[in-house]
Amino acid sequence: MTRLEVPDPQLVSEPVPEVPPPGTGSRASGTSAVTIDAVTKVYGVVGDAVPALDHISLDVAPGQFVCLLGASGCGKSTLLNLVAGLDRPTAGTVTVQGRTTLMFQEAALFPWLTARGNVELALKLQKMGKAERRARAGQLLSLVHLEGFDSKLPHELSGGMRQRVQLARSLAQGVDVLLMDEPFGALDAMTRDILHDELERLWQEQGLTIMFVTHNVREAVRLGDRVVLLSSRPGRVVEDYPIEIARPRRIESHVVADQAAEITGRLREEVRRHGD
Repeated sequence: MTRLEVPDPQLVSEPVPEVPPPGTGSRASGTSAVTIDAVTKVYGVVGDAVPALDHISLDVAPGQFVCLLGASGCGKSTLLNLVAGLDRPTAGTVTVQGRTTLMFQEAALFPWLTARGNVELALKLQKMGKAERRARAGQLLSLVHLEGFDSKLPHELSGGMRQRVQLARSLAQGVDVLLMDEPFGALDAMTRDILHDELERLWQEQGLTIMFVTHNVREAVRLGDRVVLLSSRPGRVVEDYPIEIARPRRIESHVVADQAAEITGRLREEVRRHGD
């Protein structure tokens, strides 16, 4: 378990303080996989401070698939970085049960390593023996339906295939919480649809908890158990929509479209408010 905690500073009257080592949060995490408790994130110092997040609180249950939506610059990626431990909050606490990894829109594979080599690297860092990690990498590539592509370099793979390799590498880390920052945003509609199916299958089979950032409202409704809508900067939770559409879902189905239309209307209100 990891937890980041800082006191609530006077954000507009003094510089952002040093963040102390992880300590005890003000709210017990209970059975939550991720607990975000009154988190504020401010970049810069007095006179040049930019608030990204403002007192966000959010609980994610183990095995839940939560999609984060909001206008550009509302702090979605910042929130994932805080959960991943890549950054620290200015105020509030972030508590995570288990291990996390963060997947980006670009696969960020090592270009000189094959698909298998990229997956094996994550296993090597766990000090797994050569024969064992070779076998395990093969299993993971098979899990994401990349049998026969293990010896290919990243530039020899399509965008969708590179994302599958990145997903296999994430699973190689033995994670409990998978953080995904617009991982399918650069892909064509058909490839994205196929990867939706693959991700949903892996999520269910592996028992993962997923926090998924997207700008695509239909994608959020297609995938999520919940869709959390953030306000424009600074980011605050303005709506938390439970998605009760039976699985499997299709992104083109009328029930997904109807729910997406409701959320899109609320998102438009938020964008207009920020513009005004």
